Amino acid sequence: MNVWQVVGDQHSGKTTLMEKWVAAAVREGWRVGTVKHHGHGGEPARPEGVDSVRHERAGAVATAVEGDGLLQLHLRRPLWRLDDVLALYAPLRLDLVLVEGYKQDRYPKVVLVRSAKDWASLQHLADIRAVIAWEPLEGPLVHPVFSLADDDEYIPWLMNEVRTRT
Repeated sequence: MNVWQVVGDQHSGKTTLMEKWVAAAVREGWRVGTVKHHGHGGEPARPEGVDSVRHERAGAVATAVEGDGLLQLHLRRPLWRLDDVLALYAPLRLDLVLVEGYKQDRYPKVVLVRSAKDWASLQHLADIRAVIAWEPLEGPLVHPVFSLADDDEYIPWLMNEVRTRT
């Protein structure tokens, strides 16, 4: 499975990059999956009172809702590692899986940084392939660095990198 990570601190532009990258891959006819790590603590928001939440509150560890071709699956366990989630994606035969978060995992990464201070706290991560920065970064950098505003540069670059790993 071709898996890439998009990592960075809160409000660094991860979700926006994910949207642009997914759209670019889909335009090329790729089947894309995404995984988002909800790193803010607590459970992701789900509306109370809907049947699947009521099923879960009654004790179900797996609930699913299907409608008009969309399947929402909720599985409860103490901890979901990224590899656990990717194992669920394996039968889907996706061309690309983009992961937002899970900083410590070891898949190719694109790091978004707002400042040199952000970069200093993230540059130790494994398998960084590119950095997208809100402001210029000083000093010797071993990774390609793109300006956040230059998506016409970094989206094609990312797609080319992904193609070389398929």
